[in-house]
Amino acid sequence: MNRIISHETLKELVIKKLYEVNVCQEEADIVADVLVHANLRGVDSHGVMKTEHYVKRIQGGGLNINSHPKIEQTSDTTAIYDGDNGFGHVIAKKAMDLAIQMAKNHGIGVAGVKRSSHCGALSYFIQQAIDEKMIGVAMTHTETAVIPFGSAQPYFGTNPIAFGFPTKLEKPIIFDFATSQVAFGKVLNAIEYGEQIPSDWGIDEDGNQTTDPSKVAYLSPFGGAKGYGLGLVVEVFAGLLTGSAFGPHITKMYVDYDKALEIGHFFMVIDPAKFTEAEGFLENLDRMIREIHSLKPIKGFTKVLVPGEPETIQEELRRVKGIPLPQSVWEYLNSSEVALKENR
Repeated sequence: MNRIISHETLKELVIKKLYEVNVCQEEADIVADVLVHANLRGVDSHGVMKTEHYVKRIQGGGLNINSHPKIEQTSDTTAIYDGDNGFGHVIAKKAMDLAIQMAKNHGIGVAGVKRSSHCGALSYFIQQAIDEKMIGVAMTHTETAVIPFGSAQPYFGTNPIAFGFPTKLEKPIIFDFATSQVAFGKVLNAIEYGEQIPSDWGIDEDGNQTTDPSKVAYLSPFGGAKGYGLGLVVEVFAGLLTGSAFGPHITKMYVDYDKALEIGHFFMVIDPAKFTEAEGFLENLDRMIREIHSLKPIKGFTKVLVPGEPETIQEELRRVKGIPLPQSVWEYLNSSEVALKENR
């Protein structure tokens, strides 16, 4: 059974829960904003259901709520952001701000992040670049969970990647996807709702496909060898290039609550004006979107959409009608937690 909650109320509940474990106001606000953003776009697996997990990591000592990030400016257009194992959402937001500022000054900005944690939906940080009329690219890796093509054992994580392109009149393009068939959070979401899943989402311990989400041990890459290849690419950019752990060497997110994840992210921002006439670029993106929309759809489709558009449509609907929330998540957010001894 689901409750329908407004995004404003949902954000307040998450902030309140984070306050209970002594997360400061600024960081609680950012984390809640990123989580609710995911719910608004229909990516509930990366939404407020993650709050309980973050609280457990704080209480276990694996997430540093008193972090002191450091920035190493390695050139005019590149930087390494050391997150000191704080909230990935906060670290990623500030790293993207840094990349945007470099792009404003020099046409391109690249911020590599190390010693971070789970940062939520990448589309949130892509939106930051779009708001500045810039192109955004974001990548992050996760603990090992996905089988390489042809393997019965996992190596890479779900390793999402996202792209964003600003427009003039049309809705901007925000394309955010895992390189696995689905994000593991969707499997957890199916367990939460008591639903079966498609057999190509993952395999069990014996290497067999399953429709029971509770039996999924490892996920499959999307598109076979192609998704596997993209997962490797993300691992290189977010892991190896930032000097972070990689593959099976990453801390297990749902097991080792006392250990920092120390994962990496990669953010790149490009100013279109440094390559072509800015207004013309935006107008041509509008034109491309309209031309795609005008294509004749096949049976079963009413309209041809651009990548990421279903999530944009979902966000518009949920801002008005509210966000469906499982009863168990609602009860957790309204429950009482024993706060840590430190003061906010």
